[in-house]
Amino acid sequence: MNKLSFPVVLCCLMMITGISCSKIDNYPAPSATIQGSVYDAMTDSTVQTEFGGGGTRVKLLETSYSSNPTPEYFQCMQNGVFHDDKIFAATYNISVEGAFVPVILTDDTGKIITDSSKNIILKSTATVNFWVQPFLRIEWVSPPVMNADSSVTVQVRITRGTDNPSYKSNLTDINLYVSNTQNDGNNNYDPRYSKLTSYNGTDGNALLGQVVTITTTGGALPPQDVYFRVGARIASGLNRYNYNAPMTVSK
Repeated sequence: MNKLSFPVVLCCLMMITGISCSKIDNYPAPSATIQGSVYDAMTDSTVQTEFGGGGTRVKLLETSYSSNPTPEYFQCMQNGVFHDDKIFAATYNISVEGAFVPVILTDDTGKIITDSSKNIILKSTATVNFWVQPFLRIEWVSPPVMNADSSVTVQVRITRGTDNPSYKSNLTDINLYVSNTQNDGNNNYDPRYSKLTSYNGTDGNALLGQVVTITTTGGALPPQDVYFRVGARIASGLNRYNYNAPMTVSK
């Protein structure tokens, strides 16, 4: 009887293992799409946010194989629209998290009171929209105005976006963000010209519903495209900001 040497056997095993692994790893890349928008339930406008971890995020729970799945997240765009085209086709529970009353509300014992999350069977593309109550609503009163010294003054009105008493905490910050891009917010601004103001206790609440006038700091703005945006927040949850849409000075 012919006997195979140990090196030959080892080589055969490695080849079989390699073939087996190549089959396991040969799954197609995720190509399904989840898209949609986060709307203000009162105005039907999209809820402005910021890029990155401080903004609105979409939470996915893949329920195809588990009743207790690990959450997956992707970020919303600044204008309140979200889109991810690298999702595996599966069954999902979808919700959003941000500077608004939670989509899933629970009581002190953890019992669910209301649940506006969405359940979908994702095959190719799914459009999922949410209507939420922002903590604050920030509206331009008038466009930004260039002053004689080349500083800029803006006027906004800030109101509460919900009547839910659990989410009517004190107004803690009103910030005018200045940036050379429209990606303007608490994570991307020029500190030389931006005006950041914090309030103690209930001091900031007196500004709710009033016309708030803010002027840039640091003297004359540079002769280039500059964008302005106001962000405000209350002392709640992760202390995320609500925003208005960025604007520039008319030339």
